[in-house]
Formats: sequence, C-alpha cells, structure tokens
Amino acid sequence: MIQGSCLCGSIKYEISGEVGGIVHCHCPTCRKAHASAFSSVVAVQDEDFTLLDGDTLKFYESSPGKQRFFCSNCGSQIYAKREGTPHIVLRLGCLDSDINAQEKEHIWVSQKASWYDIDSDLPKRNEFS
Repeated sequence: MIQGSCLCGSIKYEISGEVGGIVHCHCPTCRKAHASAFSSVVAVQDEDFTLLDGDTLKFYESSPGKQRFFCSNCGSQIYAKREGTPHIVLRLGCLDSDINAQEKEHIWVSQKASWYDIDSDLPKRNEFS
C-alpha cells in the first residue's frame, strides 16, 4: 500500500494499485502551482486512490475541465483530475511511501523555466550544507 499526506497532515491518502511512469511537467501552469521548475507526477487509476482524511481538500479549476486539488491549510498540491479520464494525476512530492516507478519523460520542455538547465551536472549533496 502506498501512502501520502500533505505538509500539515490534514490530508491523507493511500494507493492500492500500480502507478504509471514518472513524468516531469515543465508547463507554466505546473510551475506556478508548485512554485518550482517542474512538477513530478504519476497516473493513478481512480479506483486505486482512496482519500483517508480530506477535510481541508479544495480545488482550483486551472483550465476548463481540469481541477487541481490541494490542502487549503498548508497549500500542498495533492493531485489533478481532468473530466472524463479514469485516473488522477498524483503529485509525487506528497508521497510518504517509496514507489516502484521509473522516470518516463519530461514534457512541455519547450516551455521550461529559462533559469533551469535540464542537462545540468550540478553537484549532488545528501544534506544542505
């Protein structure tokens, strides 16, 4: 069972099935919603996603037919849902469990942040120093 929660712990969920490949979205809407260079997501079938605690869950319709769900207390982005689809788009930053998924692709690279170098070979550190 895969589990996740928002930053303040008001929203909790679990996933009972498999998740899709990891996609990194660089579109301006994802960048703004996450205040980041990109959003890392996976597809989860609707029937495999269970909201355990969601009193603070709210949504914003960012484009016609697409709702972005987030915690109204701490602001954590949880998932998105497009009308007529059999899955949600889960935001990976709120996972509490490890998942068995591989990176699949970067999308909307043509719209990526100018300050982000997708091919960077920056040093990688285990902790902030």
